[in-house]
Amino acid sequence: MSEFAGMEDLLQDFLTEAEDLLSDVDNKLVDLERSPDDRGLLNDIFRGFHTIKGGAGFLNATELVTLCHLTESLFDKLRNGELGVTAEIMDVILSATAGVRGMFESLHQGTQPKAADPALIEALKVVQSGEKPDHAAAPAPAAAPTPAASTAVTPAPATTPKPGEPDWKQLHAAVTGAPAPAAPPASTALAAAPVAAADAIVQNALGRRGTDRPGASAPAGRREAERQRDTSIRVDTARLDQVLNLSGEIGLTKNRLNALRSDILNGNNDTETLHALDVAVSQLDLLVSDLQNAVMKTRMQPIGRLFQKYPRIARDLARSLGKDVELMLAGEETEIDKTMIEDLSDPIIHLIRNAVDHGVEDPDERRAAGKSDKSEVRLEARQEGDHIVILVSDDGRGMNPEKLRAKAVQKGLISDEEANTMDERQSFNLIFLPGFSLAAKVSDVSGRGVGMDVVRTNIQKLNGSIDIRSMQGKGTTFIISLPLTLAILPVLLVKLGDQPFAVPLSMVREILPIDPVEVKEVGGRATMVVRGEVLPILPLCSLLGWEQQCTPGYGVLMQMAELSFILAIDSFAGREDAVIKSLDDFRPKGVAGVTTLSNGQIVLILDMKELLGAAGEQRGVARAMLIKAPAAKPARTEAPVAA
Repeated sequence: MSEFAGMEDLLQDFLTEAEDLLSDVDNKLVDLERSPDDRGLLNDIFRGFHTIKGGAGFLNATELVTLCHLTESLFDKLRNGELGVTAEIMDVILSATAGVRGMFESLHQGTQPKAADPALIEALKVVQSGEKPDHAAAPAPAAAPTPAASTAVTPAPATTPKPGEPDWKQLHAAVTGAPAPAAPPASTALAAAPVAAADAIVQNALGRRGTDRPGASAPAGRREAERQRDTSIRVDTARLDQVLNLSGEIGLTKNRLNALRSDILNGNNDTETLHALDVAVSQLDLLVSDLQNAVMKTRMQPIGRLFQKYPRIARDLARSLGKDVELMLAGEETEIDKTMIEDLSDPIIHLIRNAVDHGVEDPDERRAAGKSDKSEVRLEARQEGDHIVILVSDDGRGMNPEKLRAKAVQKGLISDEEANTMDERQSFNLIFLPGFSLAAKVSDVSGRGVGMDVVRTNIQKLNGSIDIRSMQGKGTTFIISLPLTLAILPVLLVKLGDQPFAVPLSMVREILPIDPVEVKEVGGRATMVVRGEVLPILPLCSLLGWEQQCTPGYGVLMQMAELSFILAIDSFAGREDAVIKSLDDFRPKGVAGVTTLSNGQIVLILDMKELLGAAGEQRGVARAMLIKAPAAKPARTEAPVAA
């Protein structure tokens, strides 16, 4: 039973506001590390902790109040000039924010948080007293200009702590989650950062348990807490006012239609009445479209709420790897469907981790290449038409297509023949294959070859795509393209006989006739050459398992990731914006959902990836039956190009 019986609404309101405040504090702490004398930042962070403490007091969360109060007191001294911002103090503060976030997890599960780690409490008290940690082995800020200071301050020789004085090596281990490094020579201070602790640092910044990774099942309590959090959304009252106004106008139009209906039923069928009916129906159509758009906007949220947690993650990971990285954010005001924001979190984390770990060079390597010690990773979002584009780029070493192909052949993921026929774009896409990794050794950060596979899978689940642009020595950019919302999906209606099906328009390149003269059998497969490209022809009836004879007249040229193929159909019925209805209780394989056409007919929306997987069409290697010629050769028709 929850310890907050009768206070559930207050608890949820507190957590929603407090988590936003803490994420903002994390970002300001990263900025403070670069500008330690910025009084505005110090005041903002102080107010953040003070607000969280006040809310926790209403909930009687005593341990959370204690931790926030100690941190707030430390910032009070910092902003009043009694203390200066040092690397050791920053380490303690960042650990305190991780402790606060851990307490939020307890509150989400309906339990009072336990006391913070005694070593963390002791560290907060010691740094407030102004004592200089003579034995500290705490890492220096990642933004320090010199190589030695970029990862660690060379510690003084170890001495026995005085009576009553804390052992700073033990405190460092408790606060940072990593053992205190031994005193290295000044020339090797860069190697002092514990790479093995990097993943733990990132997970602490996320407020997650070490086992709670993408693809892994979270504990039942956490899953339930996340499910409850996902049901809430913040909406601007102006948007709700717009919905209310439109609803009122629709009500007035409904009354007008009822009056006209009564007139017509009473025999009043004159031209004026029919014209008034036509005007009322047109007005209703316009109002319903406006209402639909307004309701969809209530689901839209600024993507900045997702972006704000990444600077802290990039900062901690870069510092643990001995690199000086600054994460730049752009387009934070871009709006995207709230449900997509939740699902984008893990893919973007993977891309940022890869940029910091693989993309960005070590300081020595950057200097040798004529680059500055500080590297830049950029996270940007923008709207292009009816799609949202997210860019994750770095100014690092870039990718070598030849090395990627050689590694894939070495791991047995592709054959020598396939490697020889790959262009640069296809070579870059090799990093998405399960099991592919260029890491020389497996670490807590990378090397298992699963991260990028998870990224592409999660993006495709959102009906999106991911592309790569890279130049050796200049850097790499990952381009994610997503629909504005998952509630409405542009589809192409195709037919088998009289039965329509819907396929996502984003995969459609064009529609072309299937000429029996142009169909050739290659390796037991029906193929066609389209502008010099040999493409397999896959009859939709075969993919669906229909026993009828396939005699299609048209082909839909489709592009799905690196796979291109021609989907053979009987005919097509145009384009529609489908309102997707999910099939929760029963979902046949290869069906993403259903939609209803304007004539009331129910149409299945096909999941092409699942259909191809079920039919054994992975990576374009498949057997498809040869297709009989249609009765007449139809004219070539271009499909509308999806944005």
